Amino acid sequence: MDKQRSPIFIFGVNPVLEKLRAAPREVAEVILARGAQRPALRSVEEEARRLGRRVRYVEPELLQRLSEGARHQGVLAKVEGFSYGSFEDLFRELSSAPGHDSILFLDGVTDPRNFGALLRSAEGAGIRHIVIPKHRSVGVTPVVVKTSAGAAHYLKIYRASNLRRALSSVKERGYWVVGLDAQAKESLYTKSYPEKLAVVLGAEGAGIRPLIQQECDFLVSIPMRGEVQSLNVAVAGGIFLYELLRQKGKF
Repeated sequence: MDKQRSPIFIFGVNPVLEKLRAAPREVAEVILARGAQRPALRSVEEEARRLGRRVRYVEPELLQRLSEGARHQGVLAKVEGFSYGSFEDLFRELSSAPGHDSILFLDGVTDPRNFGALLRSAEGAGIRHIVIPKHRSVGVTPVVVKTSAGAAHYLKIYRASNLRRALSSVKERGYWVVGLDAQAKESLYTKSYPEKLAVVLGAEGAGIRPLIQQECDFLVSIPMRGEVQSLNVAVAGGIFLYELLRQKGKF
């Protein structure tokens, strides 16, 4: 495992609650704003105490500093830094698990809110494995966790040194690779997708790099009827992942 274990602070009611539910042992303490009476904060405190986690009350100004000015909703948790898997870990997971999991590859997403929104959509659509590049890509930060509403805690995220080589490797193991590209001629709604599928989404603005496109078995686009001919990557990714879920008959 590729681990970044320095403690970080995550913030927001849902992200902290989901962390407590998913991995309570990784929570060193829960920090609440003194004087806050919201029922949601009482729920966080009750869950933390039930799980034997330390709870501390502080002045709201300290929460503001620890969250670096982000909207914290009156609660932070000090947790172990996110633990990434290596690409070798992904193959071990795939070989040990039954079924045909789809894999989401992100080619250089750098905006933490887009990344967090993609993680939220992926988790909701049943995607368990996410691959990101080690370089030129945002990692799992507190803002990403907050934007994902805690979905990041339930996903396995892997970092690959060479994304093109990683795609080539999954193809050798029987996966087909589809890229979402605004210029592609084929609509995502007219394509039938194989069960063993790797989905590639590109960076904000630039899209999928040409070298990565070359590893895609096919490219599809989202039909656009307005004057603006592209969507935000997080919105586009959500549309695509739920079309895959619809085709699998899971609705």
